[in-house]
Amino acid sequence: MLDPRTRRRHLAAPWVLAVVLLAGWQATVALTGLPTFLLPSPGAVVLRLGQLLSGPTVWPFIGTTLLEAIGGCLLGAAVALPLAVLIHRSRWVNAAVTPFLGATQAIPAIAIAPLLVLWVGYGLRSVVLLCSLLVFFPILVASVLGLRHTDPSVIDAARMDGAGSAALLTQVELPLALPSILAGLRNGFTLSVTGAVVGEMVMGGDGLGQLLTIQRDSLDTAGMFATIVILCALASAAYGLIHQVERRSTVMQALSGSSRH
Repeated sequence: MLDPRTRRRHLAAPWVLAVVLLAGWQATVALTGLPTFLLPSPGAVVLRLGQLLSGPTVWPFIGTTLLEAIGGCLLGAAVALPLAVLIHRSRWVNAAVTPFLGATQAIPAIAIAPLLVLWVGYGLRSVVLLCSLLVFFPILVASVLGLRHTDPSVIDAARMDGAGSAALLTQVELPLALPSILAGLRNGFTLSVTGAVVGEMVMGGDGLGQLLTIQRDSLDTAGMFATIVILCALASAAYGLIHQVERRSTVMQALSGSSRH
């Protein structure tokens, strides 16, 4: 546990950095005299953000992007988690699949998007599929690492108690690997938000990526900055929420481990 002074410093650090960055931004605008369509001031962005959030127009865009990001993350996890178990349990599957995993990450999302359009068309389904492809790898890798680093003594004790393969997986291995799995989901959802925006710009849609395109075409640079702030807030909120669940699962593991000893 952190002492109170260190805890306060950790809480204050991001706010101090934010103030420094905003001050640097404002100074750049004031000193360079750049036109607002190139670089709006922080105040102009805050004003535009307030206009967006106070009106009814932006909320359907936010809802669509959230739906795409959550759907893609869940779909990617639904494929990655069973495959992680297979890689963990089967040496053959591990040897067959692992060499191809790194190669899949060399393919940029912008290159996959046109293929998805050909296969499933424009709109929500293709964007969700793109998001799932982006989140698949980080969730898979984190899950495999979590399963491989489970405490051998706990597994041996469960086997001595008569736990079968299924019980060992569901009652021991997966709970112990849960913090790593949640870390993969945490990083995966952030990528899923990015994938939703890229997908909407390339494949069409009704989310925040489409709103960014509209704002770009109308030279609404302050609006683009405001939409990016909304995207950052969505990703940060989900990241923080999953991180809290991850921390609680880690604490529960530590408590259960100490009770066993």
